[in-house]
Amino acid sequence: MYFCSMMKKEHLLRYGTLASALLPLVPVTAKEKKGNASADNRQQPNVIIIYADDLGYGDLECFGATRVKTPNVNALADSGIRFTNAHAIAATSTPSRYGLLTGEYAFRHPNTDIARGNAGMIIRPEQFTMADAFKHAGYATAAIGKWHLGLGDKDAEQDWNAQLSMHPGDLGFDYHYIMAATADRTPCVFIEQGHVANYDETAPILVSYEENFPGEPTGKENPELLFNLKASHGHNQSIVNGIGRIGYMKGGGKALWKDENIADSIVAHAISFIRKYQKEPFFMYLATNDVHVPRFPHDRFRGKNPMGFRGDAIAQFDWTVGQVISELKCLGLRENTLIVLSSDNGPVVDDGYQDRAVELLGGHHPAGPYRSGKYSAFEGGTVVPTIVSWPKRVKAGQESDALVSQIDWLASLSALIGARIPKGGAEDSQNRLGTLLGEDRTDRPYVLEQAANHALSVRTKEWKYIPPSPGPAILHSTNTESGYSREPQLYDMQKAYEQENIATQHPQVVLELKSCMEKEVAKGSVYSSPVSK
Repeated sequence: MYFCSMMKKEHLLRYGTLASALLPLVPVTAKEKKGNASADNRQQPNVIIIYADDLGYGDLECFGATRVKTPNVNALADSGIRFTNAHAIAATSTPSRYGLLTGEYAFRHPNTDIARGNAGMIIRPEQFTMADAFKHAGYATAAIGKWHLGLGDKDAEQDWNAQLSMHPGDLGFDYHYIMAATADRTPCVFIEQGHVANYDETAPILVSYEENFPGEPTGKENPELLFNLKASHGHNQSIVNGIGRIGYMKGGGKALWKDENIADSIVAHAISFIRKYQKEPFFMYLATNDVHVPRFPHDRFRGKNPMGFRGDAIAQFDWTVGQVISELKCLGLRENTLIVLSSDNGPVVDDGYQDRAVELLGGHHPAGPYRSGKYSAFEGGTVVPTIVSWPKRVKAGQESDALVSQIDWLASLSALIGARIPKGGAEDSQNRLGTLLGEDRTDRPYVLEQAANHALSVRTKEWKYIPPSPGPAILHSTNTESGYSREPQLYDMQKAYEQENIATQHPQVVLELKSCMEKEVAKGSVYSSPVSK
């Protein structure tokens, strides 16, 4: 084991990783297990959810991409199941992550739009979470990487210079090392165990989404300071690491991240957690920053792909996957580790920075055969690449076209580990474990999808219904087809995806799907339903 760790350390050093000479030491907070049974002999598997950011269905080689190489993800797909009809819960980040971790649709809960960096914690401690399920089943639990679900008790009242009053530790996670929101939003620091990591007492942190702090430069007023990336739209407030952000920030000092090192830091802490808990079952929610903007990968990847920084970021994501799998193999854990890889929503090309992503796209189709992408009510907003691999139990080399949704992962994984969901918890999550593990191909009767304007859509295996909803047909900042229309839309999903609206030709189908949606909304919603009455 010592030799394995030393070899791994040499590998990381060779590639200049921040994990280099000394990986972070994760504190022991989960109950230690008795006995010395090997991980591969345990009945309970380790479980890792690798959750990419803005990664489209067509962004991976094993899902059809030809202008980027993703050998590590390809190998993961070959070792298990590649799902071709899997759906995120929403077309934007915060509601998808909320639904994944709670098993509850975000439209039922307030403040689940794309969260500011100083949002209060959206999932509340009294709610049952996926981490709770694993923790109660005796697992060590971790959240590492992008969070984007708020911190502290209330919006804009966090003291970033002290222990935060609420954090993932209150939601069942024994350990967390997270970004408060996204890389394009302040504060640009990692949070570890409820406190700013590498906190610099000489540079106290202030954050505001209302006004700038006196004397602090901004991307709008000081474009000459944007030496790494310039904005194409928005992202012109506080400047960190030569990149403009959304929101204002002062201070941070040595705690401020460098964008090119974010993936390395996430990988280092993930590996540290795996090593610490290798002798007991663990659950890790590993949420990468790639391929969200600002895309500024490590120099190992930057400038290596013909699609520019976005292609480089996809390659960096693939590297992240490879590092985690390599460590599992090195420690003898791979055989009995269930890995679920997916994305929080569909892709976006220009999301606010001049990284030439549109110009260099070439023949690449980030959403694959699907229409539009992130933010949209069309399928490109929520159809995401999904892979499940568990060598001990899941047969390799499978492809499944079963209709599945991330909303069901909480109930399915709870069934796998024997965790009981309390009454009122995970109310929208269904146990679809057999489908998730490739033991059957049972379709979910329908999945709900949520667009950026809160409009809900209903997708069955055969049909897609989008009710009338307000908003422009094109979201001009990102040049995205929104899917919004004043008319009901119905698409035959057995033909070319969402090309011909046939709602007037099939009124009975429209009525049935509309009824499904209205029944779901009637169970409880904090938003006004866009469904036409």
